[in-house]
Amino acid sequence: MNTSVFENYESQVRSYCRHFPTVFKQSLGSFFIDEEGTKYIDFFCGAGAANYGHNNPVIKKKLIEYLENDGIIHALDMYTVAKREFIETFEEKVMKPRGLDYKIQFPGPTGTNANEAALKLARKVKKRTNVFALMGAFHGMTLGSLALTTDKTSRKGAGVSLDNVTFIPAPYMFPELDTVEYMQRLLDDDHSGIEKPAALFIETVQAEGGIMVFEAEWLKRIRKFCDDNDILLVVDDVQVGCCRSGTFFSFERAGIQPDIVTMSKSIGGYGLPLAITLIRPELDIWTPGEHNGTFRGNQMAFVAAKAGLDFMLENKIEDGVKAKGEIVKKYIEDEILPLDSRLAVRGIGLIWGIDFDKIPVKGLADKVEMKCFEKKMIIEGAGRNNCVVKIMPPLTISEEELRYGLAIVKEAVKEALSEI
Repeated sequence: MNTSVFENYESQVRSYCRHFPTVFKQSLGSFFIDEEGTKYIDFFCGAGAANYGHNNPVIKKKLIEYLENDGIIHALDMYTVAKREFIETFEEKVMKPRGLDYKIQFPGPTGTNANEAALKLARKVKKRTNVFALMGAFHGMTLGSLALTTDKTSRKGAGVSLDNVTFIPAPYMFPELDTVEYMQRLLDDDHSGIEKPAALFIETVQAEGGIMVFEAEWLKRIRKFCDDNDILLVVDDVQVGCCRSGTFFSFERAGIQPDIVTMSKSIGGYGLPLAITLIRPELDIWTPGEHNGTFRGNQMAFVAAKAGLDFMLENKIEDGVKAKGEIVKKYIEDEILPLDSRLAVRGIGLIWGIDFDKIPVKGLADKVEMKCFEKKMIIEGAGRNNCVVKIMPPLTISEEELRYGLAIVKEAVKEALSEI
């Protein structure tokens, strides 16, 4: 297999290809196919960008029709039919049934763009520079989002100081510490040295942080904390939104409404770049063009996104995710955890993690991921020291395919443990 052109000419910054050293040519449903015709089951899902499966035929048909009819390809933030139809669908079929009222901002087409917009707007609204974020967070790789992100390797790449963020211990880090009371103490204590923030940024499930699912009761308490202290609550739903957690928005299980919500990845419907920043109407104080970008509002992604939303609703994807999530949980508990008493599992919906942290063998989760690849599976790691194997298949995966993939994970874990 010829990979020399990548090795000779592509930057050293490339990463996923080092973990999956083959050349892929096709993808369909829950599978990748390389140029030699070998099929790999996908438990990675484009880091959450392909929730509706690869080359979903329903969405593909809409895209082909759009292109064949010479639909608008690029329009900055001008009015287009594709944008109108996406907004109408999102408003009428997603937000109104949930009692949500947000203005939709289209920043640049990636998750970090959505978070940069949220960060700028929060500071503009509250006229404060500091923000709170949680340890274990990942919010993006551009400088503002990176300042909110905690992993050391990513932060080192900035080359400048990353300021105006106070990191709060995540609630799982110190069971004896009440993180909400801790934040309140920081605000009330005139010797804390901490400036009142404009916003608190959270993921309700820290995906890159190790599949850390925050309890609904804790989410309710931080909503109240923000209300009591005139702080905006920003929920980053870039990876765990679009039904990944079992509901379209990951915060629905807590019955809360954030002030700002950021989304990307699967909101594009077909793996196409699209991002949205949802803003409570009274916070929408931008002046025209104050935050912009050449590719804000990807026209083909609008078409795919609308088709994806229709597909999601017509096929009751949320219910399917909850049912499949129970299959994953039961399989791991019954078949994988008994392989070693030090293993642990966490997750919700169709994002789960097998944690190897309690086994004092460096790189054990990495070895499991490598063995999965050898068995024709695409899967990645997460968490501190990459000690968590992350299970994140397409939401459209069949039960048969799901069990087939889980069996590969089991065999990979079994083999890796036998070699320590």
